[in-house]
Amino acid sequence: MQFQNPKPTWLTGLGLLTLTGIGVLGIGGPPAKFAQTPGSADISTLQRDFQNPPDDSKIMVRWWWFGPAVTTQELEKELHEMKDAGIGGFEVQPVYPLTLDDPIKGLVNFRYLSPEFLNAVSDVAHTATQLSLRMDMTMGSGWPFGGPQITPELAAEGLTCIRIPIPEGARTIAGPSLKEGQRFLAAFVASGDASHYDSQTARQIAPQMDGTFEIPPSSAGPRVLLFLVAGLTGQQVKRAAVGAEGNVLDHYSRAAIEKHLDTVGGPLEQAAEGKIRAMFCDSLEVYGADWTGDFRNEFKRRRGYDLTPLLPALFDNAGAQTAAIRHDWAQTLSELLNEKFLEPFQAWCHAHRVLARVQAYGTPPAQLSSYRFVDLPEGEQGDEAGHWNHFTASRWASSASHAYGVPVTSAETWTWLHTLSFRATPLDFKAYADQYFLEGINQIVGHGWPYSPPGVPEPGWHFYAATALNPHNPWWFAMPDLALYLQRASFMLRQGRPANDIAVYLPTHDALAALTPAHTNLWDSIWKQLGPDILPSLLEAGYGLDFIDDEILAHNARVGNGKLVIGSQEFPIVVMPGIERTTPETLAKLAEFAQSGGILVATRRLPSLAPGFHQESQTAEIARQVDELFNKPSAPGHYVPTEDQSLENELTRLHLPDVAFSPRSQEIGFIHRHTDAAEIYFLANTSNHRLQTTATFRVSGKHAEWWNLFTGEVTPAQSAPDSQGAALKLDLEPYGSRLLVFTNRKTPEPPGLKPAQLPEPLDMSREWQVTFEGREEETSMDALRSWTEVEGIKFFSGRATYMKKFFAPPPFLQKGIHAVLNFGEPTALPENPKGHYQAALDGPVREAAEVFVNGRRAGAVWHPPYELDVTDYLRPGENELRIVVGNTAVNEMAGGPLPDRKQLTARYGERFVDQGNNLIEALPSGLLGPIRLLPRIQATDEADQ
Repeated sequence: MQFQNPKPTWLTGLGLLTLTGIGVLGIGGPPAKFAQTPGSADISTLQRDFQNPPDDSKIMVRWWWFGPAVTTQELEKELHEMKDAGIGGFEVQPVYPLTLDDPIKGLVNFRYLSPEFLNAVSDVAHTATQLSLRMDMTMGSGWPFGGPQITPELAAEGLTCIRIPIPEGARTIAGPSLKEGQRFLAAFVASGDASHYDSQTARQIAPQMDGTFEIPPSSAGPRVLLFLVAGLTGQQVKRAAVGAEGNVLDHYSRAAIEKHLDTVGGPLEQAAEGKIRAMFCDSLEVYGADWTGDFRNEFKRRRGYDLTPLLPALFDNAGAQTAAIRHDWAQTLSELLNEKFLEPFQAWCHAHRVLARVQAYGTPPAQLSSYRFVDLPEGEQGDEAGHWNHFTASRWASSASHAYGVPVTSAETWTWLHTLSFRATPLDFKAYADQYFLEGINQIVGHGWPYSPPGVPEPGWHFYAATALNPHNPWWFAMPDLALYLQRASFMLRQGRPANDIAVYLPTHDALAALTPAHTNLWDSIWKQLGPDILPSLLEAGYGLDFIDDEILAHNARVGNGKLVIGSQEFPIVVMPGIERTTPETLAKLAEFAQSGGILVATRRLPSLAPGFHQESQTAEIARQVDELFNKPSAPGHYVPTEDQSLENELTRLHLPDVAFSPRSQEIGFIHRHTDAAEIYFLANTSNHRLQTTATFRVSGKHAEWWNLFTGEVTPAQSAPDSQGAALKLDLEPYGSRLLVFTNRKTPEPPGLKPAQLPEPLDMSREWQVTFEGREEETSMDALRSWTEVEGIKFFSGRATYMKKFFAPPPFLQKGIHAVLNFGEPTALPENPKGHYQAALDGPVREAAEVFVNGRRAGAVWHPPYELDVTDYLRPGENELRIVVGNTAVNEMAGGPLPDRKQLTARYGERFVDQGNNLIEALPSGLLGPIRLLPRIQATDEADQ
């Protein structure tokens, strides 16, 4: 990590990340800064730690404190529940109230930062330490940063152009009345009307002593007075807790963040007594914030010219230089965000011995390299439908981590999953987490865990726009299994270093030039500049990729042996997707890369402009550099005018893909990590149907092994040498995933015992005795059916126990036979490309089953292929099978009234609106079958993983 200020001494040499991950995220002692490691652990150590991964790779959750109306007793109880579920930490985020004060019931909304609230923070910090849980804090309530301490002079500001038609023949005109907090910047007369004007005709005029404006004579047709003002955006903290209401702070003002740090950060850190691991800055989302009090002075100091006479160009076309002016304005905003907000926030965190965890994208216009002021880069979903192979905030964050040597990248995960709270299933969580893993994420922060007091009707309190991760889900018994899967994947995806082939140079300058007042989301603008096709096509072609920008190239990149070395990565390929604006310095670095043997590919168009206004000399230099790089006969660069098959053909001609799939599919993704001892590949089928393909890995001289993320088992994989590497057949169930590890060792083949004849499958779909939780009577099910079809059970949410006795046929007990309890095949549902993410699959188990054979737990079933190996649990003769099934909490919600928020809204205002209430309905639940005991032969093929 590159520190802009001297590196704090407490960050030096403390808790550096090792391959086993020990001591990085623990909260005992001072928090440690991550450091990239070469990955030198031997394969046996890596396997042992994979099977029992360290606690710091466990998922975390965002813990919403509503009100906050919390009690020490309930907080401690929920911490223990997190621990028991396999969750390794939490982030406290106080938000809006869900109850009126009712002291008799123990429901009292503590004011934010009150002694009572801070006592709760202190109690949680101590209990978390005792339980070895990581503790983060949102530095504020809701988002963005702000609150009652943010006075108008410290609040977010925006730029506005008020347009007043000038009456024909008028010699003077009065300016508009300013609203409170607005201030006059400049006025112009331009041709046009209130809906459209010509900025090229804009002429600045000054107010007269009486506040009116003298209008110069003209016969050019209708004219308009352009009145430029700066003023408060008026944005308030979103989802604020009681006592945390107020203005969003000005993210371009050092005084504003320092006020927030002193007023909010100080009391939180003091209450936790040094036990907070990281302070968290949630989504920026400072809408309309595109100005600050001293902006014009800062602009002139940085850009070298006065913006005032050019202000109309920010709002309408002012000719050929419009984009250049807008670029300089947006670039200045970005620099101010870095220097006046992110840098002081990180410096405060270091001074108080905590880490700075930030989601650095959105509005204000954070650049990729803004993450250099962040210790723990964080992303989230970039697309509500879960398009992992597009331009996402998570790949943005992981790219920054890789560039700055931070081995752990977190993501706010599962926001809006299935829209309706408590509707998400374990399969939903797993399927969406896999997509985050494909984007380079290796620390899940579940969104989230709703605090819920005792006595509240089931399923308890929940956040308006998120999944609910807590024991109020009837399927919660499967959470430890899901958490262990996620923990193992997170651990393995931290090992060694990322091994991506392509560095995608982002069109940052083009995106800055496209921004306008009130529309300053740089991340979104970059996405539009990239277009929808290039990233999916590169990934489908078998290349891993990261993003880079000018700052990273200038300060974190070097060229060596035909590679662009950034952090611990060595990129053989750089792609410039449709770049129009770049700097001579960037082109010089890329020319050095290409001349050393690196592969530089430009698509769509060649760079032709230097970014910014009055850059004629630099633009001429760019023309010369581009000619040398791409146009001359001996030019080392490659230009591909389109981003279709011709781009892929050019890349594969120049450099073999890391993984080549045949047949191809955009629905299969992979991510590759390299260590001294292993090549690690995580593969995932992101679709709701089975995919069969052959994958050829660019690996030679090593042995392939399947490392089972659910069981920890390691078995050899059957690979065939290929001229391009190692070829393996893949058979991936819907939303299936695999961990493939290439090592130097040869794993022994399992005993090749094959019975003379396989026994016939045993149907077990009939004659079940079912007992529903909270009900004494048994229900006989001669044939399996949904609970919604059982009288009196339609709106039941909870658990039911299925009991059955059966005789195991002797052939199932012979050596070489694996007895697999299969619950049936899932049904694919129509995909939901425009909606919030969900696994488009109805399984035969709704939604999770815990299987006990002869009183011993055999495992949990909640994802394809919906089966469980029970070989070791069977015995000769009679066997007892007990299956506990949990559904979602939605059925009970469907059977009762919706929450009445009228009194709450009357007391506190409308701070949120429940989402997804139109989706509440009783869902199929239970075991739907058919259930069979199937014989299998021990195999090493990946399909049996």
